[in-house]
Amino acid sequence: MTDKASSLAVLTLNVWNREGPWAERLPLIRSWIHRLQPDLVGFQEVVDSSHTQELLSDCGFHSEWMGITSGIAIAARWPIHDRQELWLPGDGRSTGGPALRGMVSSPYGIIAFTCAATAFYMTHHGYKRERQMPALNEFARGRAQGEFPAILVGDFNTDPESAEIRYLKGLQSLEGTSAYWCDAWDHAGDGSQGTTWSKSNDFAAWAPWPNRRIDYIFIAQPRLDGAGAIEHCSVVCNEKIDHVWPSDHFGVFARVRTTGRHLAV
Repeated sequence: MTDKASSLAVLTLNVWNREGPWAERLPLIRSWIHRLQPDLVGFQEVVDSSHTQELLSDCGFHSEWMGITSGIAIAARWPIHDRQELWLPGDGRSTGGPALRGMVSSPYGIIAFTCAATAFYMTHHGYKRERQMPALNEFARGRAQGEFPAILVGDFNTDPESAEIRYLKGLQSLEGTSAYWCDAWDHAGDGSQGTTWSKSNDFAAWAPWPNRRIDYIFIAQPRLDGAGAIEHCSVVCNEKIDHVWPSDHFGVFARVRTTGRHLAV
């Protein structure tokens, strides 16, 4: 069983702006936040900074927002400094989506925490998303060398088998570069598909896509003593009440080990 006292709780959720029955959806999202008690949160499709505060009211989080008419947000229980923004490579007609990184001053060391959302959501847009991954990988790693492993979350609009996600997981190279991030679901999910875009969700059932896992929590290479190892991962925000779902996406929640283990020599 995971020891909550020695783990870091991370949540990512696409909140679908204020679309649909927002007055009914908001308390459902907030109830999940209170239930899960995350330490770090990444939101996608957030209207503005006031929307972030609406979601996190009374939680005592520090937060940052990035976007234009809609965007992304990061939040943490501890101060966030050295905020950095990246617009992912676009296609010449539009930007490729936002990425926002903050350095979180946690009790476990500085954590480079990044939330991203690619704007290319169609299944045939893989070649556009592929061009974004090397830039996102470099950006998300930050500059906290020797501190806690970096964390990257977000809505990537693509399946685990795609070249984009395979690149992040160290299974193939792109543009002469390679990367390695631990996919929390691969490491500590329940062995199912981990669907986050589901036809069971009335707000997503309209789309001509199968059930898919398109929302992710990634952790950079854990330290050799085990700090940064993923101990639990689950799909959350996936229950409806009175025919209302929290969002059109389900969320992902993970617990990450914060303390190192003694290494035999």
